[in-house]
Amino acid sequence: MTPRSSLVRLAARLSVQLGAGLACIAVAGTASAESLMLYTSQPTTDAQQTVDAFEAANPDIDVEWVRDGTTRLMARLQAELAAGQTKPDVLLVADAVSLESLRQQGRLAAYRPEGLSHYSKDFYDPDGYYYGTKQIATGIVYHQRAAEHPQHWQDLADPALANQVAMPSPLYSGAALIHLDTLVNDPQFGWDYYEQLAANGVNPNGGNGGVFKQVAAGTKPYGVVVDFLALREKAKGSPIEFVYPDEGVSMVTEPVAILKDAAHPEAARRFVDFVLSRQGQELVSEQGYLPARDDVEAPDGYPPRDAIHRLPFSATRALEQADAEKARFSEIFSP
Repeated sequence: MTPRSSLVRLAARLSVQLGAGLACIAVAGTASAESLMLYTSQPTTDAQQTVDAFEAANPDIDVEWVRDGTTRLMARLQAELAAGQTKPDVLLVADAVSLESLRQQGRLAAYRPEGLSHYSKDFYDPDGYYYGTKQIATGIVYHQRAAEHPQHWQDLADPALANQVAMPSPLYSGAALIHLDTLVNDPQFGWDYYEQLAANGVNPNGGNGGVFKQVAAGTKPYGVVVDFLALREKAKGSPIEFVYPDEGVSMVTEPVAILKDAAHPEAARRFVDFVLSRQGQELVSEQGYLPARDDVEAPDGYPPRDAIHRLPFSATRALEQADAEKARFSEIFSP
């Protein structure tokens, strides 16, 4: 064997050994990273942005996530829990009612993050089981060419708007269910208000996205819809106007919570810390939502926070009354 061929063989052996060593290091590095399983009802793009930002701030945590509508996500979770499984570590879903249900079942872990002085006590559970991350109000939307410019909830029951108002159904939309519970338990409105809407030809159907499309297209010049959807699309040139009625608005808060039997509780606590932090709330604003944290500016197009009057709401009450309210709603709007 020539000296040259010996050197070649030696270099080859060293290359193989070095490659194997690097592979072991890579495997070890992957294994040392902590995992986090997130269940969320955020829109897919928003969810990916949230996960990417969290992982950038916490490079030692790898996030897996499942995205679906809140109703389907909660049904999936309940089936898993019934089977003795707790797959997610943390939840980030549309409404507090879903998390209040889990709290009453003893499924959530209490946690007290820092920075709560920047959050209204209305936005989180007093015992620390869930925390609102956004302020998503329901208001009035109308097409810019509409004959009327409704400014108050009662305007939607005006005969001048008969058969022209689109509204999401609380049988389908969580935000619509919270809107229903908020209004029927407020002395300004009650069930009489919904009976007036039904008499005026309002036919609730589907979710907020479908309502907005009808108003933007002009097929229904007036509607009831969540604010971020209308304001975000208006900024893109959609021919609509959005109103926060002075009497007040209902609001969902997209709360975050940790599962009691989470496999990775420390990673889950760090996720809660992140979404409630200034950095996490600035991302909320960049995504086009009104942040729950009071020291983070709202996106362009939103009014000052103190110009939005939130009507009283209780997640506990809404959970207790949900079935009865859905039944009464169905009676009022049945064909």
